[in-house]
Amino acid sequence: MRDPGGVTDKTPVPAEDAEETAARPRAEQGPEAESGRGGAPAAIPVSPAVHKRLTTGLGGFTMAMGACLLLVLAIFVITPRSNKEVLPTVDYGSQLWAMRNDAPFTSYAPEGLPPSWRPTSSRLHGLDEAGDKPVAWHLGFLTPSDEYAALEQSNEKASDYVPRMTNNRNPLGTQQVNGVTWTKYHRKDKKANSLARTLPDGVSLVVTGTASYEELAILAASLRPLTKQSASPSPSTSPRS
Repeated sequence: MRDPGGVTDKTPVPAEDAEETAARPRAEQGPEAESGRGGAPAAIPVSPAVHKRLTTGLGGFTMAMGACLLLVLAIFVITPRSNKEVLPTVDYGSQLWAMRNDAPFTSYAPEGLPPSWRPTSSRLHGLDEAGDKPVAWHLGFLTPSDEYAALEQSNEKASDYVPRMTNNRNPLGTQQVNGVTWTKYHRKDKKANSLARTLPDGVSLVVTGTASYEELAILAASLRPLTKQSASPSPSTSPRS
């Protein structure tokens, strides 16, 4: 530094000032610090993959998502589907044994139905009521034509039980099954056909369901009285043929 008299000031710069100057941000050090050679900005290297992601943008992402959705839709269309409910096959051996040995009346069960008649439901009511309530047994089947047919039997008063099981109090007529007369019922809104008869001891037998009268007659013809025995219950998921 020169004084007004032309004398150069050679006073050394303190070390602290030099370090402070070096530590200042480039923006404070002036335009020279921001430039490389010739004053040009310093370049930042970018890999090809990063460059592609930066330049592809939303359009490429949208196209990729659209392709994925089209693939999912194609798989959905060509995949076979079924809305048909699959009913389980049940073993009604224990209910049959209980009705045979504990029911207060002679009960009936199907015998000789082919394997294409698949049992799908079995329920007992009243056996644990010490005779205070009527006993009833429901036994449902899926028929060979994929319709539903059920055997309903009970010692409940026939004038109450039969209309409830057939969903109708007005018979259509009668049908002969192996020389036995059964009364026919039909409930149009429920698509239900029924055959019913009341035995001399007051027990009512009803075969009912969406099955045709022909299939209901097959179920009715297979019914046999159960005789008491002391044997243990046996499996009956597949009726004897």
